[in-house]
Amino acid sequence: MDLSLVGKKALVCGSTQGIGLASAIELASLGAEVTLLARNTERLEAVCAELPREHDQTHEWIAADFSEPASVSAAVSGAISSGHRWQILINNTGGPPGGKAIDANPSAYLDAFKAHLINNQTLVQLLVPGFRASKYGRVINIISTSVKAPIPGLGVSNTIRGAVASWAKTIATELAPDNITVNNVLPGFTDTARLSQLFAGKAEKLGQSVDEVTSDAIASIPAGRLGRAEEIAAAVAFLASPAAAYITGINLPVDGGRLPTL
Repeated sequence: MDLSLVGKKALVCGSTQGIGLASAIELASLGAEVTLLARNTERLEAVCAELPREHDQTHEWIAADFSEPASVSAAVSGAISSGHRWQILINNTGGPPGGKAIDANPSAYLDAFKAHLINNQTLVQLLVPGFRASKYGRVINIISTSVKAPIPGLGVSNTIRGAVASWAKTIATELAPDNITVNNVLPGFTDTARLSQLFAGKAEKLGQSVDEVTSDAIASIPAGRLGRAEEIAAAVAFLASPAAAYITGINLPVDGGRLPTL
């Protein structure tokens, strides 16, 4: 099975922590040259310096704020104008705050739509010419199991994640003739800072301890534990590899069996 990414270049969004960071490490381990994309320049420099280089790769970083799609567009457009080309795009952005859908201000939906779907669309449009020239393209969107079963208390996130999944399925069909695949990875409860924040918020609302909320979540997972960021990254890396060339337009749950759906 061909999992080698030697000679490939990957642009990884939200790559200074959590699943984005783990994905950047995994792609670099398989030989890809990684460009990190996030807003914290100090963290970008530190992570870039520590990425694997076993295949003599050169890794880079770009700073941009995902809450401002114009910032992302300008930064990546500038890199392309300087000669950068990528074959792999990992779309990954921090999720919206928790809360019921009915209680959310309409502006929260607009902000989430910009941070997720609009940035994804912008980046795909910028990178597709390079994909076509390379005759190799992989778009992998890190979303959520809420695409298949909405998660209580995450009203805005459930809504936007579903929109991203529908968008991805649509462009997967459009781009397949160009040897470009588009897939979604759906993490379940994964041990990251984002999950810790959500559990802390839920614990406060319910008057419970964080340990109690965590235990309840783990009880809903057949595997009996939280996922690890590197386990999600392994699925991302597989979909980015040559071995996954005939897989496109799918939602891949990585959730320890938690989803009740097929």
